[in-house]
Parts: sequence; C-alpha cells; structure tokens
Amino acid sequence: MGKIIVAGIGPGSKEDITPAVLEAVRQADAIVGYKYYFQFIEAYVKEGCECIDTGMKKERERAEQAFLLAEQGKTVVVISSGDAGLYGMAPLIYEMKQERVSDIEIITLPGISAFQKAASLLGAPIGHDVCIISLSDLMTPWEVIERRIKAAAEGDFVTAVYNPKSHGRYWQLYRLQELFLNGRSADTPVGYVRQAGREEQEVRITTLADFDPEDVDMFTVILIGNSQSYVADGKIITPRGYYREKADGGTKIGQEIMMESFRTIAGELHGKDYPLGHKWALLHAIHTTADFDMENILYTDPKAVETLYNKVKDGTLKTIVTDVTMVTSGIRKGALQRLGIEAKCYLSDPRVSEMVNENITRTQAGIRLAVEEHPDALFAFGNAPTALMELCDLIRKGKARPAGIIAAPVGFVHVRESKHMVKPFKDIPKIIVEGRKGGSNLAATLCNAILTFDDAEQLKPGRDL
Repeated sequence: MGKIIVAGIGPGSKEDITPAVLEAVRQADAIVGYKYYFQFIEAYVKEGCECIDTGMKKERERAEQAFLLAEQGKTVVVISSGDAGLYGMAPLIYEMKQERVSDIEIITLPGISAFQKAASLLGAPIGHDVCIISLSDLMTPWEVIERRIKAAAEGDFVTAVYNPKSHGRYWQLYRLQELFLNGRSADTPVGYVRQAGREEQEVRITTLADFDPEDVDMFTVILIGNSQSYVADGKIITPRGYYREKADGGTKIGQEIMMESFRTIAGELHGKDYPLGHKWALLHAIHTTADFDMENILYTDPKAVETLYNKVKDGTLKTIVTDVTMVTSGIRKGALQRLGIEAKCYLSDPRVSEMVNENITRTQAGIRLAVEEHPDALFAFGNAPTALMELCDLIRKGKARPAGIIAAPVGFVHVRESKHMVKPFKDIPKIIVEGRKGGSNLAATLCNAILTFDDAEQLKPGRDL
C-alpha cells in the first residue's frame, strides 16, 4: 500500500525548502498541489512522476486525488506553501483519512512558514510569545476572528496576520488595526512583507498608527510587535524576556517592577495617540500617584519634554531649582550624576531668613535667590504656589529666563491662579498639573521624566533606580 507525504515547501524560494522535503519530492511517484507551487519544485521531480495540479479552493479535490493514488500503491507527495500544518493541507488530509476509514500511512514534513520567513527579513520580531491569525472568514465566522484579535491584543502577543486582504475582503484589516489601537501603543512596531522569499519581495516597517492597510494584499504577511518590541538599525526586535537584560547581568528588581507598572498604565489609558513626550510625562505622573485623573489634568506644551531633554543633552540646562527640599529629594541622583545636572533648593539657605518678612514667604525668598544665581534653570514647583507666582513676577520683570517650568503646587489657596499665571509665557516649555492637585512627588517625577526621555520610545523606565 502507498503512502501520503504532506510537505511544506516553504514561503516561495527554492533555498527555503528543507532537504527532507526535497528528498520526498525526488522519490515521489505522484505529486498533488496547487498549480502555482509547482514552479518551486519542478527541478527536483523525477522523470515519470505524475504531477496533478489544481486551482485555488480545490483543496478537498486534491486530498481525494492523493488518497486515490496512494490506494494504488503510490508514494504521493501533497505540497503546501509554508508549513503544511499551518493553514495548509495537513489537517484536511488527516480528516479525510478518518472519513475514509483509510489505512494509508500519512507523514507530515514541516516547512518554513511565511511568518517565519517574514520575521527573519524584519529582524527579530518573534522573540517572545506569538500567535497567528488569519483574517479570511471563508471558513471561520468573523465573530470568532474578531474575538481572537481582541484576545491577541489584550494578551500582548506578537501577532502574525495571514490572509490580510483580498479583492472581496477589504475592511477586515482596518478593523484589526482599530482593535489593536484600543489596547496597544500607537508606536508599536509593525512589519509587513509581500511575497516573502520571492523575486517580488517587499519589506516594510512602520508603526501601528501609521500602518496603511491599503499597502498590503493577499500575498502579504504582517507582524505586529508586543509592548516590548522596538526598532533599532531598521529592524524590529522583540526581547526574549519582558525585562530586558543588561550587559552586567540584568535589570534590577525595582526597574522590572517599574517597567511592568508602566505597561499596565499604558494599557489602561483612555487616549492612545498622545505625543511621546506627553505620554512619558503622563506615565510618570500616574505611576507616582496611581491617579488616572492625571490623563485629564496634566498639561504639557508641545514637545516640552523633548525640548528640555535636548537642553540637558546639549549642556544648556545644567541646574534644576525646586521650591522645597522634598522635590529635590525625589529627583533621581543617578540621573543627575549621569547627566551632570545639579538639583538645588534654596529653602535652607541662611540668606532666606534674612529676607523673610510679612510680605514674602520663605519659598518666595528662595526663588529670588535662585533667580539671582541660576536665572536659566529648570524650575520645579511641587508645594508652594507663592513661589511659582514669585517666579512669574520675576520673568515679567526680565530677571528670570527659565529653561522650563514644572508647575505642580498643591493646595487650596492661590494654587489654580499660580498655574494660570504660568501659561502666558509661550516661549518657555511648561509642564503643568492643572487645578488643585500636585505635590512634591509629582514635581520630582516630572523632572525624572525629562531626564530619562531617551528611554521613552522603548517604554523602559527606571534605569537610575
């Protein structure tokens, strides 16, 4: 009695066909498959081998033909693109064996799948848990497919998308993008490869927000990264673990916890398309307070975080002045040392006592001293609205020209007004916690967000813990 070998011939290049499959093709008495695939194996078919090719959507007919030939005592190879077990002929052959109550021996030979080939061309996007979803609803109800898409997005799987689009199916990929954007960052890397391994091959990398479904067709495989995926040197990289290892042996436990917290916060934000600088500041603010109202009350000037970070990097911002010592204490010492920044509070300066009277508070006096010595500092306020108001007055008098202002005083008297006073200074980058909320911890964490902005794209906080 004959046998059936179900063989995956890879994504479409002769170099990607495994030796085992090539040997099976050489020994076959008959080969059955979709006619388009024969071009990849014709050089290896032995003389006299019976080749039976059919068009698309003839899978059941091909399976029946394979059994008829095997029952005649022939060794039959049924070819599938990619891996025969993945949206290929293997499941149908095994099902038909049960239907026919057949004794024909079935052998399955694995092949390189299209998503694996695409992944190799994109870099290393499938370094962690992966799921594969076909958007074809010919044999699976769309309700089931959509449920699986939601689960993949929520589960933070790297996701490979097969059958993304055809002439009759144009909207499904748009729906998948919409569902993923509900739970993933807009900056999530997306790579897609058309005709992987073939002469017409095209490889592209973009983000979840910028991905255009019109750029793909039925010959395209799409790979969507997880929350840890990032792009470096034009390649997508998904780390093997959620907590990326450092050269010195690994991240500290505190950083691991902080990274997990940031991922959790990012997944629960109502808005998904925040500019990176604002989002980085927002994640820090919520992480420090566990208050998602920050999404409504944290204000940042356009590119305020980016601008202030660049001033740190180019050396024009060398000093952070705070209104109270609690803010200074909360700014990470490791970041200050790494970047050569000094954080100062003048509240305990002996000169402050000499300046205090019935018309000026200690924090106001501290700001006056600070402006005399560091008029171009980044000023961070987490406690005293009077100190923030003092700075505003000194700016208007031309005595202060801050690199930036973090306005997060807390309380009930003059707090809102002090924050309103800051906004008219259009040429000064500002981060403001609107309303009554604020605090030294918030002012400090917003400083930390600026100092670590280069970690924002990879969502990797806490390196200086």
